[in-house]
Amino acid sequence: MYKKIIIAVVCVAAISVLTTGCMTTTQKGTVGGAGIGAALGAGIGALTGNAGMGAAIGAGVGAVGGGL
Repeated sequence: MYKKIIIAVVCVAAISVLTTGCMTTTQKGTVGGAGIGAALGAGIGALTGNAGMGAAIGAGVGAVGGGL
């Protein structure tokens, strides 16, 4: 279970890094915020028993925060 979460977070981070070459600053912030939010959300969710839900909520909140 935890290996799948770690792999998913690493994939999101890798995609974030690889796709930021031709983006605006707002888009880069949104992608970065989503990646960081997903990682933190998965970690907090794993501690409370629902890593998937934590990652989803974290990604949403991170994307909004990064976009702003």
